[in-house]
Amino acid sequence: MQQLQQIRLAAVNIDGVLLNDTFSPVIHRFITSRGGHYDAAVEREIFSQTQLTAARALGVAAGLTSPPEEILAAYFAEREQYLAHDPIRILDGAVDLLGRLRGTGLRTVCYGGLDKSHFDRYLGDHADLFDGPGYVCTNDYRPGVREITTEVFGLGFDEIVFIDDVARVAEAAKELGVPFIGHPSGFEHGHQGELMRKAGVRHLVDSLADINEELLRTVDAEAATGRVWETGTNSLAETKGNVA
Repeated sequence: MQQLQQIRLAAVNIDGVLLNDTFSPVIHRFITSRGGHYDAAVEREIFSQTQLTAARALGVAAGLTSPPEEILAAYFAEREQYLAHDPIRILDGAVDLLGRLRGTGLRTVCYGGLDKSHFDRYLGDHADLFDGPGYVCTNDYRPGVREITTEVFGLGFDEIVFIDDVARVAEAAKELGVPFIGHPSGFEHGHQGELMRKAGVRHLVDSLADINEELLRTVDAEAATGRVWETGTNSLAETKGNVA
């Protein structure tokens, strides 16, 4: 496979892209079980925020007045209960995706809001498919687009592509002119696909298999010519209707 010309690194989100989404269902249940209203605005205030910031927003949405630390503890306790019935797993096509990325000459790194033990536990057997630190915890500087690009890898904003399931990451990428591919969760009550479209994301997929060589070369060509966030026709993945 011929190497890409402009993009040098793919930053791939862990939960929702490489691993199944085990956050949206718990957040939804946490809020609605307490009589709160769950909508796109709520998701935007919670997703891809630092844990304490997310906990404050979660408390507001659920009508709680407890300190954010207590809300966070309650949330993770409910998440453990959820995982007992719907455990964390590597998504179909995730390992193949990493192989395709590396096949185009890209270095790869994984990132997310939990600490590295989460990566080691669920993706440690595939650590050889990642470069540099392997995993970057972004809890201290969400969403982390700028920091991963410039501080961790010392790259230009047109030399990295982010693959994520959250619109807040897309918005940060747009502000910086960073290439982005959206893989919004298929959670039935989720709004990330809608929010990504509003943010102007041009490349949305519902299957990791749709992040193929053709799409990667399209994004690479856009990066090389400064058209990453240019308005107009979306990628083949969305044109075909493969959007979550």
